[in-house]
Parts: sequence; structure tokens; C-alpha cells
Amino acid sequence: MAMKIRLARGGSKKRPFYRIVAADSRMPRDGRFIEKLGTYNPLLPKDSEERVKMNMERIQYWLDQGAQPSERIARMLEAAGVAEKKERNNPKKGEPGQKAKDRAEEKAEKAAAAAEAPAEEEAPAAEAVAEEAPAEEAPAEETAQES
Repeated sequence: MAMKIRLARGGSKKRPFYRIVAADSRMPRDGRFIEKLGTYNPLLPKDSEERVKMNMERIQYWLDQGAQPSERIARMLEAAGVAEKKERNNPKKGEPGQKAKDRAEEKAEKAAAAAEAPAEEEAPAAEAVAEEAPAEEAPAEETAQES
């Protein structure tokens, strides 16, 4: 029987409260468990002593029996100083997603195309836009005077 030490969620909607339990890994998250080993209340401030309560003797017993702590429980045990810190490796953490990469490529292509176009062509285009703008404003002023 593969034993796990994990969190079982309780509490109401948007107000989580967790029991730290020893359970068979095949059981549902909030389902049947062998023993309650503590509580975790994420709504309390991080420095509160009531936030994480663990029965360390029983947790140690279950660890000695071969129970595997979940990732979150392992972190809590590390914070309590019971388990040694593991080196975690997440090489993709800082890497942008696929859509962000596609956008960056498009931006680079547009920048390259703009750099290739001579600067002389861009200046007259800007002047043409400047000339059109007052022409559009003039009719708006006339309609304002009529009413």
C-alpha cells in the first residue's frame, strides 16, 4: 500500500482549510485517510503559529514507515527543519510561453523591415499624415459653428 502524507481540503468556497493526513495514495484527495497529522490554514499570515500545525512524532512515524510527503508537505517539513532541503530544478520557469515567443519573432521581423526601409521614405509619409490631419479637423469646426 503506497502511503502519502498530503493535504485534504476542507472549508467553504473561497475559504480553504486543509488537514494534513496520512492516506493511501489511491484514495480521493478529500476522501478516506488513515490518520490526521495536523492542519494548515493558508488564510492566516505567514508568521502566525496557527497557520501550520503538525504532530511531528506521528509525521516522523509515517515517514519511517515509508510514506511519501507531497510537494507542499515536503516544503512545510523543510520550513520546520525536519526534512533536509531538496535542490529543485525548474529550467523552464523564466522561459516565455509559445505565444510570447511568436510575438517576439513578429516584432523582430517588423523591426528588421523598418530598418531596411530608407529613412527618406519614412519622413515624407509622416508629413503627409500631418497635412491630412488639419484637413479633417476643418469640417468639424464648421459643423460646430453652424449649430
